[in-house]
Amino acid sequence: MWPIERLWQAERRAAPPEPRAPEPASLDPLRAAAAREQEHACSVPRGGGWRPGARWAREDQLGKVALPPVTRQPARHEVGRRDEAAMNPFRAMPPDEGANSSPSLSRGGGPSRSDGGGAAAARGGKPPRPSTAFGGPPPRSGEELEPLVTSIRNGNRVEIAAACPAARALGLAPGMALAQARAQIAGLDIRPADPEGDRAHLAGLAIALARRWTPTVAIHGEDTLFLDLTGVAHLHGGEAAMAMRLRRMLARLGYSARIAIADTPGAAWALAHYPPPRHSRSGGNPESERASLGALDPRLRGDDGLLCRKGRQAEAVAPLPIEALRIDAAAVELLHRFGVRRIAQLAAMPRAPLVRRFGAAIATRLEQALGRLPEPLHPVTPPEPIAIVQRFAEPIATAEAIAHWLGTLVPRLTAALAEKGLGASRIELVADRVDGVPQRIRIGLARPSRDGAHLLRLLARRIEQIEPGYGVDALTLHVRRAMPLGPEPFAERLDEEAAPDLATLVDTLATRIGLGAMWRNRPVESDVPERSVASMAVLDPPERAGMRGKIDAVGQLDRNPALHPWHPEWPKPARLLRRPERLDHVVAELPDHAPRRFTWRGQSHRVVRADGPERVHGEWWKRAAEMHHIRDYFRVEDDAGRRYWLFRKGDGERPATGDLSWYLHGVFG
Repeated sequence: MWPIERLWQAERRAAPPEPRAPEPASLDPLRAAAAREQEHACSVPRGGGWRPGARWAREDQLGKVALPPVTRQPARHEVGRRDEAAMNPFRAMPPDEGANSSPSLSRGGGPSRSDGGGAAAARGGKPPRPSTAFGGPPPRSGEELEPLVTSIRNGNRVEIAAACPAARALGLAPGMALAQARAQIAGLDIRPADPEGDRAHLAGLAIALARRWTPTVAIHGEDTLFLDLTGVAHLHGGEAAMAMRLRRMLARLGYSARIAIADTPGAAWALAHYPPPRHSRSGGNPESERASLGALDPRLRGDDGLLCRKGRQAEAVAPLPIEALRIDAAAVELLHRFGVRRIAQLAAMPRAPLVRRFGAAIATRLEQALGRLPEPLHPVTPPEPIAIVQRFAEPIATAEAIAHWLGTLVPRLTAALAEKGLGASRIELVADRVDGVPQRIRIGLARPSRDGAHLLRLLARRIEQIEPGYGVDALTLHVRRAMPLGPEPFAERLDEEAAPDLATLVDTLATRIGLGAMWRNRPVESDVPERSVASMAVLDPPERAGMRGKIDAVGQLDRNPALHPWHPEWPKPARLLRRPERLDHVVAELPDHAPRRFTWRGQSHRVVRADGPERVHGEWWKRAAEMHHIRDYFRVEDDAGRRYWLFRKGDGERPATGDLSWYLHGVFG
């Protein structure tokens, strides 16, 4: 359930909040009285301090009843979309003033026991019940959850990678051909699988568990974690209490798990993936099944997990199928031909003939599960934050002294970054004063870097912001954010001029005005002006050319070079207004002449030169209201030498194309 629950969590985060259920009728009079009182009350304090008229100051009079939040009035774009589209088919461009793991576990592995050398395995199990307050699939009002599967390509075959419980109940299982699943079930919800994202989130969960629960956490397979509980279970109230707390924590995050605790990793993995039956089954050994149930601690059974008693892992795994030993499918099939289906049958066989016939892998896995051979774990290593500290015997209080020691700290910082192959994108300097009031300087970089000279320049420009007070007794450089920094491409020819690197300039400007105040425009393929420009990060790489299509594709017949998104013969202003502003008192001759006079923002302008019209049609493939909409753009210059970009709605002949109103859309520099 790990990939499926990750999709559910993404949908829950992206879904809008559901409307609140109607409140009991008994509270209506109280709500009405509170609403009338709120009309004449101030809801927030101003300037700090207690105000008798504030809402939060009268909780005693209101009986401390939580009032419902004020219902937000729907925005204009949420009501009457068709009417709005008919009135104004073109949408305004975005503002131009200054254009920012979850721990997941579907099948986790297991930790060693605190009183032995064992391990506990956590595996993704069935999802939480709908009545529980934790996790589970995202609710959908008015409809049931439709079957959800993820698909992945395996050679020339597209098959199911994961399936939700509803899909499994209908007979769908991982490995089934996607075409067969579509033929069996109509309306199947199919999503592309993301194995790399699943592994990354599982690694993030492993690191989070290593920092909070136990220092030894290992990843096994695609959905299993091993946690070594040796010496840490008593810190969480014992093994049973730790398993229940761990399961509740995962449920709060929206993920289900099956947890098993045993002396060995092999036994924990087997119990997590193949839990023993609670009742005797036909075809099995009733005595072995009763012994297996007796080997489990009754404090932890069922949905919370399985806890094997100390030293009784052999009895616990005896009735389990041989697939629980993590052996190859070919060996499993061959053992089934010989009639060996349970671990108890395999454990009763002599080891020497077993090794000669099947190799050492089966015997090794069996002995590891029974605790006769060690099974080492390869734990994850949580990344340690990089911090360079320099303490002083005597406090320093001058800018020159701070600059001197920064020249010593920055090279040590770049050496630590180079050792880990990282580049810093956010650095914080903390100056600890003798009075206990730290002074902080934060710098951000547009691109990860470990250039010592560049980092030193950025920090030196901010030294004057430090108030030393009675003196600074320690300086610390913290790397708050870092990313892998590998080799960078360079020009192939020595005589070729490389593109200039703007990262240093951007960082210098960002230290003064902030990175959020800088952006870059990129062209978008659209005839509508406000849609033809979009903002992007300053140092985002240019978009790469698309992959070459198939040789028999029709698009291969077009040998013409790609057209520029902005027509060179019809220049446009570099910056458009936030939204077109309407003009008043326009004097113009219809249908194809520019205005002779217009009033904008209360000031009259007389046009002396004009060029146009440039006709722009609505993009009919986006909305039906744009099918007949037309704009005629003109470049005009007034008697003061100022140049404007105007447009008229409609072609001047047919009323369906526009109402002949005039707007100013941009100003030329």
